[in-house]
Amino acid sequence: MIKRCIIVLFLSIFSLSIAKNSFAFWVWTPETNKWTNPKYSVKETPAEQLEYAQEFYQAKEYKEAIREYRKLLKHYPRARQAPDAQYFIGRCFENQEQHYGAFKQYQLVIDKYPFSERSAEIVKRQYDIGVKFLEGKTSRSKLMEAISDEDYDVVNVFNAVIKNAPYGDLAGPAQYKIGLYFLEKQLYQDARDEFEKVINDYPDSEWSKAAKYQIAMSDSKRSAGAQYDQKITESAVEEFKEFVEVYPEAELSKEAKTQIQELKEKEAENNVLVARFYEKQKNFKAAKMYYQTIVDEYPSSKWASESLKKIRDLGKQN
Repeated sequence: MIKRCIIVLFLSIFSLSIAKNSFAFWVWTPETNKWTNPKYSVKETPAEQLEYAQEFYQAKEYKEAIREYRKLLKHYPRARQAPDAQYFIGRCFENQEQHYGAFKQYQLVIDKYPFSERSAEIVKRQYDIGVKFLEGKTSRSKLMEAISDEDYDVVNVFNAVIKNAPYGDLAGPAQYKIGLYFLEKQLYQDARDEFEKVINDYPDSEWSKAAKYQIAMSDSKRSAGAQYDQKITESAVEEFKEFVEVYPEAELSKEAKTQIQELKEKEAENNVLVARFYEKQKNFKAAKMYYQTIVDEYPSSKWASESLKKIRDLGKQN
């Protein structure tokens, strides 16, 4: 009997010790008739839960804030405060410079709560994230750089902006910047296609004018790898000429004229290369014809004087 009393007493003391040590983590609630951990509990109303989460957000304790916002979304998914909770999760990601994560969290607001009053602000934030990606202003860990698809990041962000607000002020520039991204990556045909979309979908916007210039620039860049096929170069020249004619007062027209001159030099050089080829093949008649083209059509190019001398020398071959 004494032995049994000792055991009961030991167990009682042990239980009290556990309860005392665990008090900071577990609380007895008469309503549920069980122990609960406040860490996982939710406030009685969504308004209180949002306010509680905001306290962590204001204190820049973003991980804790995200946990509390997600509690609201889990327990009160249809509450008026739910869109704000999802929005601030995105803000937490963005404030921690997790830009693509922030973009996806913002997108959840658009997808789940399309009538949210924050929609316009979210589209602007997504656009700004895309610009940061485009300008290389985002920071990434080496692991993220290894596993992330940068094309997916930039293009997907701007495409989301267009989809979320196709008639908004940011749709045109978002489409334009997709073209700039491909142009920077030397994907000239892809860039051209994207700039064409700007002209077709937003013909009255200021971005349409810039897109016309960039189409010519895309063709100009694309022609760099085709020494003997001048069709792309000729196309670029005509596109730049058209831009200058339509927008003579535009700031880009001066640059367009410079591009035309450079492309003309390229066309002349291409003719020189062809002429030299025929000259090596001892087809002097064909070589002379190409040199003559340079003198007639590109008299101001740096190749004109050399071509004129070649014509005289080749005349002695006959």
